[in-house]
Amino acid sequence: MFDIFSGKKENHTDKAIDMFCYQCEMSMTGGCGSGGQDIGTCGKTAVESRLQDLIVFGVKGLAAYRAHARELVDEHLKQDMDRLLKIDDVISQSMYFTLTNVNFNFDEHIAQLMKLGKAGVEVMDLLSDVHTRHFGIPTPVKISQNKAEGHAILVSGHDLNMLDGLLRRIKERGLEDKINVYTHSEMLPAHGYPHLREYENLKGNIGKAWFDQTDLFGKWQGAIVVNTNCIVPRDKSSKVDSYIDRIYTYGIVGIEGAKKIEHDNYDELIDHALQLPEVNGFESNETLTTGHHYKTILTLAPQILEAVSEGKITKFFVIAGCDAPGKGGEYYREMAEALPESAVIITSSCGKFRFNDIDFGNIPGTQIPRYLDLGQCNDSNGAVHIAVAVANALGVKDLNDLPVEIVLSWMEQKAVIILLALFSLGIKNIYLGPKAPQFLNSDIANFLIETFNIHVIDNPKEPRVQAREDLETLLA
Repeated sequence: MFDIFSGKKENHTDKAIDMFCYQCEMSMTGGCGSGGQDIGTCGKTAVESRLQDLIVFGVKGLAAYRAHARELVDEHLKQDMDRLLKIDDVISQSMYFTLTNVNFNFDEHIAQLMKLGKAGVEVMDLLSDVHTRHFGIPTPVKISQNKAEGHAILVSGHDLNMLDGLLRRIKERGLEDKINVYTHSEMLPAHGYPHLREYENLKGNIGKAWFDQTDLFGKWQGAIVVNTNCIVPRDKSSKVDSYIDRIYTYGIVGIEGAKKIEHDNYDELIDHALQLPEVNGFESNETLTTGHHYKTILTLAPQILEAVSEGKITKFFVIAGCDAPGKGGEYYREMAEALPESAVIITSSCGKFRFNDIDFGNIPGTQIPRYLDLGQCNDSNGAVHIAVAVANALGVKDLNDLPVEIVLSWMEQKAVIILLALFSLGIKNIYLGPKAPQFLNSDIANFLIETFNIHVIDNPKEPRVQAREDLETLLA
């Protein structure tokens, strides 16, 4: 269905699933489209149905970031609450938009998606602002990777506020020298925040992207807490049973058999960690670098601009996104490794674990790091702030005229809202992969190609070869 992205002839054998909707009483038996119909009973076309699916997926991602921001906004600060209300209005309006018999206009569907994208920009900026307000502006830090000892708790997810609460409670109980805390996956950027670094028992990072958890958690002898999405349930893997008695969930996260942290009471988790054996078997000498928040990077603007004007920096590559298991992700490591020394890599999200073990060094002749880890997936907004600052300094009016290439990996709905956010800013020429989203169809794909010149990575069998081919195009 998505061969349109690669110029191949589309296969119409799957036409029956191009349209599907069963949200109202008028739906055909089995759902509109299940019998090969192009139009639903209400008059909704396959394109409108897919666009409404896209709206819903974008709202899911927006809601995730909004939930994290809500934990930290100041209810007494009008500016915070006004920003939050603006986001809430877009969420409710977008969901209303997808009701039965509301809208059948293609252009208005696109306009709503752009409103959703603008709200995505706003929510990521809001979340970034409240993070830095509470925990300080991140600065670069080198931390241990896969090295652990003592009684320990492994924290996985995105919720910095929860991590702060756990560390604070351990300190309140006078147990900082008894329990070490380690991060996993999207919690890695926590080490960059000055306030969180003040906790002496926040030690280092264990593991890589979220999907290594079934093997990693089984080897980990300590307690585990997952505080946001990307948790693997028991029905998915029997390996979960090897650690189900040691895993805690927080907030909206839950799986059968896990213990739940209620009302921010971490005492049971802390007591359990003390009862479990001390962690062993994690003795690596590896290190990782994180903490390149855009507010810190912007302090390097004069040096960056000088390096650009002198030709020492020729390109900025935003290689970021959320990762999924599979060979396709090798594409991103191959591209990062093959970049010339004059290229700066800007990254965020768990996709960076495909290549963040590489020492990229500095741009030759400068002290500017070639590898900049902006932080979690919501910190993708930092790449835009950096681009805008460079554009203003160089007098460039269109961000698409900057020497910036965007290569994204996507896995779930937070990546959808990030992509919509970029579209709402008019950013084009994005490479997206490692495969096309199945909620698109040819008509929507054509629109994205014509309007945003989007490219979908289309060679999952040979991702490394595809990366080299695409890089030749991007460097031309």
